[in-house]
Amino acid sequence: MTEQTQQPQTHSPRYVEKPDGARLAYHKLDGLGPTIVFLGGFMSDMTGTKALALEDLARARGQAFLRLDYQGHGQSSGRFSDGSIGLWLSDALYLIDEVTEGPLVLVGSSMGGWIMLQTALQRLERIAGLVGIAPAPDFTEDLMWAGFTDEIKETLERDGVYYQPSEYGDEPYTITMKLIEDGRDHLVMRKKMPISVPIRLLHGMRDESVPYELSLRIADNVESEDVQIRFIKDGDHRLSTDRDITILKDTVATLCDTAV
Repeated sequence: MTEQTQQPQTHSPRYVEKPDGARLAYHKLDGLGPTIVFLGGFMSDMTGTKALALEDLARARGQAFLRLDYQGHGQSSGRFSDGSIGLWLSDALYLIDEVTEGPLVLVGSSMGGWIMLQTALQRLERIAGLVGIAPAPDFTEDLMWAGFTDEIKETLERDGVYYQPSEYGDEPYTITMKLIEDGRDHLVMRKKMPISVPIRLLHGMRDESVPYELSLRIADNVESEDVQIRFIKDGDHRLSTDRDITILKDTVATLCDTAV
């Protein structure tokens, strides 16, 4: 549920300090609205292919843009193992409130799709549109916990942490019991979400991390009738090929043109 493809930074990030003392790194472009906000995935950061491609799109359009690192990710402070969905959601909300204004188009990748939906629910008056890229709401409960063996569950309950091998890199996922328990407080797929803005979902049908059927469930679980899903038959979880990036940029640009 992470994006490992990295590109070099062209300039240093800006920082903002939260009331809890965390130092959050972000990049921002000023421009026309709506502001595009990219929300990255689990153990990802804001230097991934999709984040930088959308920044290029925003720059070319003269459009406002924000990408950020949650605590324990990338260039922000904190340890990943101390993180949780609620903490990372609070990071996204704090930066959105502090450094953006006006309508927003949120773009959430994998776990960022969960953060996107929660952000939309908490800032309904500001949301102009949503774009999910292999969105993974409730993944800690429905994809992790539900799929863990009894042995893994016992390890988590006993030790508080389990190191899950990752197919996207040498470094394993650090799964904590705190992550699982906090995730249960932020589930969004158990009841209808009162989100009525245009929504676009992109999902690879060869995604081995997040089943593409989850995008169908999201479409059914929001009030909006303006939901379009694009399935990419040979697409994997990352959706970072040149073709995939073109689809993403076209989708975001079109939604921005019609959302406000």
